[in-house]
Amino acid sequence: MNLIKKMLVAPAAVLALWAATAQATTNEAIAERLKPVGEVCVMGEECKGVEAVAATAGGGARTADDIIAKHCGACHSAGVLGAPKIGDSAAWQARASNGIDGLLANAISGLNAMPPKGTCADCSDDELKAAIEKMSGL
Repeated sequence: MNLIKKMLVAPAAVLALWAATAQATTNEAIAERLKPVGEVCVMGEECKGVEAVAATAGGGARTADDIIAKHCGACHSAGVLGAPKIGDSAAWQARASNGIDGLLANAISGLNAMPPKGTCADCSDDELKAAIEKMSGL
């Protein structure tokens, strides 16, 4: 009877150790699958990792030429629907009764067929102003 107990204890101990290890691995895997994909950042509070995401997403500064090529050129290169053409200072001057700031205000709010910010919803006011200055020559 003693020999049978010894023969059963050894496999039972190995089985118990294996089960504990398997359970620990399973819990870690479950926790990994359940962890949040992201986090919500509230304005005014510190948000960890946002800078890294912005840099990865290409959140760096864009030049006026980049913005014109990607957003403005489609209409302003050809003068679509009466848009002043790039480099046509006379056409831009006629619209600049309030100066560059007036043109910027129109670009931000949209004008006639041009949507607000001229399809560049993520452009800053400074980026839009630089693009307007570059296109208008003013």
